[in-house]
Amino acid sequence: MHHDPLTDILTERGNNYGAFFAQAGTSRELKTAMHIRNGWDRLGPDMQEALEMIAMKMSRIVHGNPNHLDSWDDIAGYARLVADRLRGVVR
Repeated sequence: MHHDPLTDILTERGNNYGAFFAQAGTSRELKTAMHIRNGWDRLGPDMQEALEMIAMKMSRIVHGNPNHLDSWDDIAGYARLVADRLRGVVR
C-alpha cells in the first residue's frame, strides 16, 4: 500500500484546526464582516492581509484545538508585522 504524506498532513491539520469546510465558513463570515465596513478601504494592504489572516486563525481556534500554540503565535506575528511597519521596520 502506498503511503500518502499529504493525507498525514491533512489529518494533522484537521486534528488541530477542525473540519476545513466548517472552519472556512466561519473564516469567510469574519472576513466579510470586515470587508463591508467603511473603514476597510482606508487600510493598507498589509493591514488588510494581516486582519484576514488573523480572522482565519481565529476560526481555526474556534473550530479546532484552542490550545494549539502555533495559532496564537501566528495571530501575534501578523499583528507585529503591521505594528513594526508603522514603527518604520518593514519585514
